[in-house]
Amino acid sequence: MFSWISGDESRRKHPEVFETVAEGLKSVYKQKILPLEQQYFFHEFHSPALDDPDFDAKPMILLVGQYSTGKTTFIRYLLEKDFPGIRIGPEPTTDRFIVVMHGENENIIPGNALVVDPKKQFKPLSKFGNAFLNRFQCSCVNSPVLKGLTIVDTPGILSGEKQRVDRGYEFTGVLEWFAERVDRIILLFDAHKLDISDEFQRSIEALKGHDDKIRIVLNKADMVDHQQLMRVYGALMWSLGKVLATPEVSRVYIGSFWDQPLRYDSNRRLFEAEEQDLFADLQSLPRNAALRKLNDLIKRARLAKVHAYIISELRKDFPTMFGKDSKKKELIKNIDQVYDKIRREHNISIGDFPDKKRMQEMLAKHDFTKFPSLKPKLLEAIDRMLSEDIARLMQMIPAESVKPLDIEPSVKGGAFDGIEDKQTPFGFKKGEGVDAGAGEIDWIVSRERNKWDKMFEDLGPTDGKISGSAAKPEMMKSKLPNSVLAKIWKLADVDHDGMLDSDEFALAMHLINVKLDGHDLPEKLPGHLVPPSKRGF
Repeated sequence: MFSWISGDESRRKHPEVFETVAEGLKSVYKQKILPLEQQYFFHEFHSPALDDPDFDAKPMILLVGQYSTGKTTFIRYLLEKDFPGIRIGPEPTTDRFIVVMHGENENIIPGNALVVDPKKQFKPLSKFGNAFLNRFQCSCVNSPVLKGLTIVDTPGILSGEKQRVDRGYEFTGVLEWFAERVDRIILLFDAHKLDISDEFQRSIEALKGHDDKIRIVLNKADMVDHQQLMRVYGALMWSLGKVLATPEVSRVYIGSFWDQPLRYDSNRRLFEAEEQDLFADLQSLPRNAALRKLNDLIKRARLAKVHAYIISELRKDFPTMFGKDSKKKELIKNIDQVYDKIRREHNISIGDFPDKKRMQEMLAKHDFTKFPSLKPKLLEAIDRMLSEDIARLMQMIPAESVKPLDIEPSVKGGAFDGIEDKQTPFGFKKGEGVDAGAGEIDWIVSRERNKWDKMFEDLGPTDGKISGSAAKPEMMKSKLPNSVLAKIWKLADVDHDGMLDSDEFALAMHLINVKLDGHDLPEKLPGHLVPPSKRGF
């Protein structure tokens, strides 16, 4: 269903170009930006130095939300399978950061081993200590979706009394590290739990500066009816307005991202459209990976340049002999005046400056006497990089990488009206099956044939078959999501003619009941479920 995410057409067409862009970014960073960062202690104030894996890594999606908002279930829905170490429940079940990556062999890599792997980009996370590394792991899954991207599951953010429990490591610091490196940040909210706890607010504030990466999902929307959903949406927008403190209205995707029956399916079409929009956005990530890395490098270069001005300005105003402590306190307290002076002298936008409060906290830990004076040559190298090297790299990126998607997403939702798709009336392309009845002499589906044959006749078959438009209303009575019904249709249509005869319809209803009983649907229809009349196909 979601294997389209791995289809990075631009990278497939132009592999040498993407490799050249990545190498160009590495060279620009190491030769132009890194010397400036090292000279002015940038890594101690802001972010660790970048390594080669940071430039080579696949696009990453970071899921953030309070506990029981469906983060882990969202990943399972996307992958259509479990991943090693998965735990789902109403309580805070995910107590660790889990990086879900592609791997031929499904296994779990512990945090301490993960940060020493030179092929992965997680080495800087070792600074958060064993308390974090013991709650950090990589789950390798053989999934086509993960060939194009990596997904990061995070611990459920706590609320109420649970907020007062110390995690043992700097939770928001880890979020900041990931936020700087991921391509998308998905904030999930539960339709029944819109309150934003103090820890959640701190977590959202830690993501500031990466607003372009943030997408908001109102999950479990099928748990409320149409009227309640309007109120819930309004309440969410009001809460977000207070926390995000931005004049723009945030884009909120509404849906229920799981494969269980929808409690209220009156908003099914809305959920389908929202799901398509969200997954089309995710589909663009591999295609735009090089552009995103280039954009992040520009932001980092601008911050490094401003940081150099701040450090050198503080050093210039610092005494060499007496009154060092008092002058240090005065400079830190009046950091906004330092910012304003630099802004006026160098014509720099105030938006390029680091957070004042954070800067004050970091400056208090440093010895100002070790701060270097301004090195114009290092700053000139940054200016040349921004005007020449970046422009050259931009021209190397294929045009389709910077354009909006001009192809129809493979996930089409449940567009059933006027259906022309001969694969499935639900618009999906991948099917699954079940194992029930294996080893039995009689076809297990025959046990309830009388009931299903009557349904089939009531649907008015033509030449012994019914179309997708006739079958869909009956199948939708199960309230299963269209993604699940699409798999069932694909399995039941054994002869792939876009129609169902009585045997195939009975098989479809059997599979629906299997799913409603809580069983998962494997990828292929087992031989024992194939209708006897179709076993030659």
